[in-house]
Amino acid sequence: QVRLVESGGGLVQAGGSLRLSCVASGTFFSIGAMGWYRQAPGKQRELVAMITSGGSTTYADSVKGRFTISRMNAQKMMYLQMNSLKPEDTAVYYCNALLTGAVGPNDYWGQGTQVTVSS
Repeated sequence: QVRLVESGGGLVQAGGSLRLSCVASGTFFSIGAMGWYRQAPGKQRELVAMITSGGSTTYADSVKGRFTISRMNAQKMMYLQMNSLKPEDTAVYYCNALLTGAVGPNDYWGQGTQVTVSS
């Protein structure tokens, strides 16, 4: 069974840092684009950052210069380094990946990890 599992969330004071990790497990042939999304209470899920299989990155304007997305393909891992955190970064953060298996490419989501930034 293919799964994405996030870790690294928690409670941090404004100005602090956290590093989120996402690992893909199960049987699949390749990992395409991967991304981090977040959803705050009462708001829609939004893209935070995305990274292609070749390493090209895209960031939401609200996190540019503060967050860094990276991946290690051989380890099937993706990371989100979050610096200078603000209370408005508080949300559940979700890992997303396009994984290609025996039945073709499919979009997968992790279960989410809570990030809470106190003022």
